Amino acid sequence: MTERLPKRRRVPRIWRISRFRDVLKLLIVRDLKVRYSGTIMGYLWTIVEPLMLSLIFWFVFGLIFNGRDVGADPYILYLLSGMLAWTWTNTTIGDSTRALRNEAKLVRTVNIPREIWVLRIVGAKYVEFALSLLVLAAFMIAYQRPPTWWIFAVPLAMVVQFSLLSGIGLLLAPLTVLFKDLERLIRILLRMFFYLTPVLYSVENIPEAVQGVYILNPMVGILEIYRAVIFPELGMNYPALAVSVGITATVLFLGAYVFRTVENSALKEL
Repeated sequence: MTERLPKRRRVPRIWRISRFRDVLKLLIVRDLKVRYSGTIMGYLWTIVEPLMLSLIFWFVFGLIFNGRDVGADPYILYLLSGMLAWTWTNTTIGDSTRALRNEAKLVRTVNIPREIWVLRIVGAKYVEFALSLLVLAAFMIAYQRPPTWWIFAVPLAMVVQFSLLSGIGLLLAPLTVLFKDLERLIRILLRMFFYLTPVLYSVENIPEAVQGVYILNPMVGILEIYRAVIFPELGMNYPALAVSVGITATVLFLGAYVFRTVENSALKEL
């Protein structure tokens, strides 16, 4: 009578990914080094675009149309706190659509969880965002705006935003391999999403009749925390914050499920 071999226990996906966290760190460092190699300004290029855009919007809405009607005073601080967070979102989603295709050979041959190729992008952009906060801090000092106690909630906002972008990246990375037109569609949707996110204006500027729908945008609650650090007079939109956490959890679960489901089909297309 043959002895039955014990079944091999299947390691949960999240634990497999955690085992390769050192590899993830190396890939993040590699991406940052490649991005800034040969440049004089280095990581400062990270904040040039959001800073220039903030100055343009400040000139248009702050000087010409009076920014206090759409945000808070000083309006440049209001813009920067939104633009820096938005840049992390925009660049991460845009780069995630090419996460697998740009590293096709390594994705096919290296034996690591393929989610790491997406998470490395989220992580690298997170480092850039964290460094860009130093510029925001410099503006706060210049305008004599000390941080409020909400500064202790900033790590929470960063964790929520990291989780949200990870979920979106895991959702889009394999799908854009299978449906190449999706990458162009994402670029268009990101431009629309920018104006549907309270980067240039406040949630209070939205008509009350549609505010309940508007806060379904998970970036609303995230931006509320960042801005509460600088503008205590704006208060905190707790329903928006709760919705952001709930939607982020849903998107992260959905992204992980879709990635796992279509991973093999995407690999055949690479």
